Amino acid sequence: MPRTFILLADGEPVGTASLVAHDLDERPDLTPWLAGVFVEPHVRGRGYAGLLIAAVEQEACRASIPTLWLYSTMAERIYARAGWRTFGTVQHNGKPFALMRRDLVRQL
Repeated sequence: MPRTFILLADGEPVGTASLVAHDLDERPDLTPWLAGVFVEPHVRGRGYAGLLIAAVEQEACRASIPTLWLYSTMAERIYARAGWRTFGTVQHNGKPFALMRRDLVRQL
């Protein structure tokens, strides 16, 4: 860790996602994290975010990591569709964020 994945479409980079040890100073007790999920605006809506999330989850499973964490303000529904559940909220930089987790034990 860290491990970053870059998604290519027609040879061009269209998205990224990372597996990192720490991503939220307010919760140093939680580790590791799905972080930096980004899909270029002109290719959104094609399922690329799901592919990136799955790639990080698969890497975590290979490393025998039982739980992943993330925080989000705008993409909570995308993560919920991928099997993530909201664990609570956390204040970061004065704004509320959904704190989400994904238990991978069943996938190990």
